[in-house]
Amino acid sequence: MAHRFPRLLPIVLTAALTAAAASACGGDEPAPASGGDGGNVAVAGIGYTSDQLSQALLTELAGYRRAGDPDLGEYGTLRAIRNAAHLQESVVLDKPRCANAAGGPGGKIPAEVPAALVSFAKEGGWTVTQTLMAMSADEADEQVDARVPSGCLEFKTKIGSKWAGHRVTESPRGEIGQGSRTVGVTTIAGTAHTKAWYVVFRGRDYLATISVVGPNATRDEAERIARAALGNAERFLP
Repeated sequence: MAHRFPRLLPIVLTAALTAAAASACGGDEPAPASGGDGGNVAVAGIGYTSDQLSQALLTELAGYRRAGDPDLGEYGTLRAIRNAAHLQESVVLDKPRCANAAGGPGGKIPAEVPAALVSFAKEGGWTVTQTLMAMSADEADEQVDARVPSGCLEFKTKIGSKWAGHRVTESPRGEIGQGSRTVGVTTIAGTAHTKAWYVVFRGRDYLATISVVGPNATRDEAERIARAALGNAERFLP
């Protein structure tokens, strides 16, 4: 039975928690992908299967090494998505309303949509993650057009007994693909300082996200990788 993945972490909170976890754990590499094989039947009205999406993922990234095989299947079954949802359960926010900082109906993605994900890493606690999701143009636009409420541009999270502060930077709608949004989060946890940048863009019947997390991650790098991901996807998702 189709269902929606409950309380999916929005982009800003995901970036903040990823950065906070990287600070707390010393920049551990992401867990290897699970390599699931679900989601290969296209959802009604959406033409791509998870297998097709996996073929369109980046296979290499200069300066990084791939962290395990790609994960593919229904969005809600991807290991990274399940881990993010589990992490949220253990987090306390000083502004609970900011748990839905992506805002509006665009803050959630149906669990059953076909998807594929791959991660890359390099020394120093850097990670890059690319996700492709089959999605109609209207639904993808909701994700691209979502905005962070002004009251959530700064907030704090607590994992266990440790607090971390987060400052959000959001750019106007961009022109990567058929529309994009870029969000940055600077996280300070104790003496650790981590930055995370997310780029969300849409193509024809798919939505893509690129995240870059590292001590000196930049918007320019995140958008450069997003453009490379777009060029690669266009070769496989006509």
